[in-house]
Amino acid sequence: MFISTKEDILNGKVTDVYFDRTVYTLKVKSLDKKVKAEVSVKKLPKNYKWGVFVGLEEVLELLENKDLNVRAIKEGSIFRENEPVLEIEGLYSEFAKFETAILGFLCQESGVATKAARLRKLVKNKLLLSFGARRMHPAIAVAIERAAYIGGCDGVSTMQAANVLNIKPSGTIPHSLVLLAGDTVEAAKYFDETMDGDVPRIILIDTFGDEKFETLRVYEALGKKLAGVRLDTPSSRKGNLRAIIEEIRWELTLRGADNVKIFASGGLDEETIEPLVDVVDGFGVGTSISSATTIDFSMDIVEIDGKPIAKKGKNSGSKSLFRCKKCFSDMVLPYTSKPQECSCGNTMEDILEYFVQKGKTIELPDIKNIREYALTSLRFVDL
Repeated sequence: MFISTKEDILNGKVTDVYFDRTVYTLKVKSLDKKVKAEVSVKKLPKNYKWGVFVGLEEVLELLENKDLNVRAIKEGSIFRENEPVLEIEGLYSEFAKFETAILGFLCQESGVATKAARLRKLVKNKLLLSFGARRMHPAIAVAIERAAYIGGCDGVSTMQAANVLNIKPSGTIPHSLVLLAGDTVEAAKYFDETMDGDVPRIILIDTFGDEKFETLRVYEALGKKLAGVRLDTPSSRKGNLRAIIEEIRWELTLRGADNVKIFASGGLDEETIEPLVDVVDGFGVGTSISSATTIDFSMDIVEIDGKPIAKKGKNSGSKSLFRCKKCFSDMVLPYTSKPQECSCGNTMEDILEYFVQKGKTIELPDIKNIREYALTSLRFVDL
């Protein structure tokens, strides 16, 4: 398989060759120096106003036990353009070969988390599931699902990712089961007869017949055991998907089946989800989450041997990122700056904190606390 192993990444083999050549040159010419390098994004994709910072835990594992100091914002934090999200201090040769991997962790996972967070804001309190692992290389499925979960997805579809996240995997039935059974109702019955009681009976109802009539047939067969129905591939539907869903809900309500949930999946993104939010109970979102536009982070030296220096177009020197926890406004200032007072009257706090000091990593929060922190932060921002 065309994959890099964990050992390959930790040993710095997954690096752009110019970093390796640079370190060799610095060693031969005795030019290696202590630097501070910061990670930030100059421009967020698609005119986004903010992103969600994810990938820090893997970065810290990569840099563990090296003679470095690392400051960063917490994983799950909101960040904006031109704000430092991570700073590494130490000899350049200690971490130069890891820049490729560091940016890879942060760029992709923050992109996935940001898309999941935007969808979470859009669907409000409706169920949001990550169904996109099949659209990306399986070697990174866990990383993608973890980022989606932190960003706001309630569940993930892959078993390994769910195990890592300490949650139950989420899913319904595929078209293949209906096709092999030869009928939607028969597939629903077989599924019901073989699954444990804690597995929700959510049945795909768009394989053969009209969605409304298939729903009613399945409800008649399973009765109160039917937890929900799913409509997939809405982009291929003829007619108005919202109207179809409203018809299904009407018929279920007439039969006293308001408890049966209606879920939509298949090619969904922000513009297709928004018209359905008030009529659907939940969404399974795949490609738009797992292949979300990456955040174009870059790492830049901002200090050498204690002296501020940076390439053109980049502010030099170590920095603080002050944030008001009342109104969520931000201010970037030199690192030595004192806490600032926000225009709203609240005292701002530097949210860049030490995660590694002299190679020792602090104890990190668990996944549920990271996700809770992210969801709490989302309340302060708009799409």
